[in-house]
Amino acid sequence: MTDTPQNGADAAAAPKVINRVLTQYVRDLSFENILAQKGVSGDAQPEIKVQVNLDARKRGTENQYEVITKLKIESNTKEKGDPLFVLELEYAGVFEVKGVPEDQMHPFLLIECPRITFPFVRRIVSDATRDGGFPPLNLETIDFMELYRSEIARRVEENKAKAN
Repeated sequence: MTDTPQNGADAAAAPKVINRVLTQYVRDLSFENILAQKGVSGDAQPEIKVQVNLDARKRGTENQYEVITKLKIESNTKEKGDPLFVLELEYAGVFEVKGVPEDQMHPFLLIECPRITFPFVRRIVSDATRDGGFPPLNLETIDFMELYRSEIARRVEENKAKAN
């Protein structure tokens, strides 16, 4: 079976998406071991709270974007809420992105690019918590699509509230 010219034309019309990691790096890392500084009495069963923020910006070079994953992780005791540690991380990736329509670039950058860098973020968090004197924290996989949708919904609600 052969392709008809129409099928070949459709394939040629669809641009090929290129998403290449040029570099990635830690922009900022802070780990504060509050347990070691102040001590905690009793059983210190941890409760972990993870906040994730994403940011993306175009760089000066054509088709290059910097995408930053920002994490703030707080661990407190379940019983009294005494703080155990605070970890803050900003991890950036610089990407060359081609073939993505302009109206789809924002979601592409905030969903696809963090998916690529997330395994490195997870490793840094695990190492930092272990090196900080705690069991390694292995972050659950983050659903960046759901995170993006939630943020868009939050902004829509915020704009509705401002309009009223």
